[in-house]
Formats: sequence, C-alpha cells, structure tokens
Amino acid sequence: MKKIIIGLLCLFSFQVFANTDFPGRKRYPQVPYIAIDKLFEIKDSVVFIDARSPYEYGTLRVKGAELIPLTLGTSQFKKKLLEIREKSPGKIIVFYCNGHKCMKSYKAAKRAISYVGLDNVFAFDAGIFDWAQKYPEEALLLDKPLENPAKLISKDNFKKHILEAEKFIKTASDDVEILDIRDRIERDGFYIFSGHEKSISMAKKDQQKLDEFFNNIKKSNKTLYVYDMVGKQVRWFQYYIESHGIKKYFFMEGGAESFFKLNLTKLMDGEG
Repeated sequence: MKKIIIGLLCLFSFQVFANTDFPGRKRYPQVPYIAIDKLFEIKDSVVFIDARSPYEYGTLRVKGAELIPLTLGTSQFKKKLLEIREKSPGKIIVFYCNGHKCMKSYKAAKRAISYVGLDNVFAFDAGIFDWAQKYPEEALLLDKPLENPAKLISKDNFKKHILEAEKFIKTASDDVEILDIRDRIERDGFYIFSGHEKSISMAKKDQQKLDEFFNNIKKSNKTLYVYDMVGKQVRWFQYYIESHGIKKYFFMEGGAESFFKLNLTKLMDGEG
C-alpha cells in the first residue's frame, strides 16, 4: 500500500505543466513536490521538516514539525536529517517554508536528495501560511494550537504598519520608542539612531528583556518603532508584538539596509 501511495505522489509531483503560481516547480524540476490536500491526506505517514529560521519556526509552524534550517552547514544538516530518517524509517520526508515563492523547501529537499542520498523526499511549496489557513488545527502559533485562522496576520495588516525609511527616521521623535531587533553580528557596531534605540535581538536568550521592554511600552503608551536588517524578520516579529497587546507600532521598510540608500544630506537638513 505504501509503495502505491508513494508512486501516486511521484506521478502527481512531476507534472509537465507546473502551476505558474509555484515557480519552484519549474526551477527545480528534479525535486518532487506535494500539494496541500494530498499532504493532509497522508500526514500521518509524513515527517514535516521546517527549513526556515528558528524564529520563524517558533512563531508559526506545522504541528509536530522538526526544525532543520537550510542555513545549517552541510555536515550538521546531514547529521540531523539522518537522525530523523533513523527514527522514522518508513515515513516520507516533506520540507516546507513560507509559501509559493519561498525556495527554501526546494533547496532543502534537493540537498537531502543529492547530498544526503535520501529517497521519498518532497517539497511542500504551498507553505506554512496556506497550511495554517486551510488546516489550522494542524498548526501552532507561538507554541499554541492555532485553531482559528483569523489569528493569522494578513498582508494588508502587515502593510498598514510599514513606514518608508525616510519617514520612519524623520518621525522617530521623543514620542516613540525605537527597537533594533538585529542580532549582534548584523549590527556590527552600526546603529541608525546613535544609541537612542533599544537593541534587543529576537533570540530566546533575550526573551525576558523583550517582555520587560514591551511592558514598559504599554505603561508609557508610546508608539513603538521597530527595524531589522532587511525588513523581513519584522513580518514574524509582528505576531510577538500583537501577542503583547501593543497596537501602536511601525516597521521600517527595507530595514537597516535601506538607510544606506537614502539622501543623508536631505535627512540632516530636515527637508521633506
């Protein structure tokens, strides 16, 4: 029976006419993929592996998923993957990441097939957001069962909290609290606001500092300004902010890297 299921999966996943909504299917034709409803149907025969960062995994993930970030070195990636295969020898391995245009699931699956030499490996390219929307009971949000997909933050909601870099910097007055969530390596001694911001990373070791910072924000009723390195981590950090009941907050579009693209003379002169 298992051979029949796997055979059907292979037949399904190597379609000649890949959906243009899923660019990875064309870009990685050697990697088999699996569609969302088929995956749900056989989920008990699957080991889900999250190829994203630990922070993304900790925010929203498939229930029961293992974490093997694509950023791991090849030896560590292989070690962790072989450990999972040894624990679940008869199961299909399915990598996933954020969504349709995220290539991490394909890159991780390709690595597992070509470098580690495993078979029965698939990419789930619909991603965690589609999965959580359609099967919320099979997803965890901030380590708790999602249950209601309405708790997911929409793209429109996220965009409402984005400020262009120039506006973000010009309006960062004494009436706001500025939070830099880059890690120490990303900062490399560079601070946009010359020490006026609070620098706390998203790492677990800084969890207590973040909680205390957010409690102070709520007491002061100030608006929160947050920036990361390139404007992508804040998409996940928004869940953490919302979970603390903070409503007045904004992110800098493009993160710290956008600062270098600005006309600094114009900023210093205060021209609008």
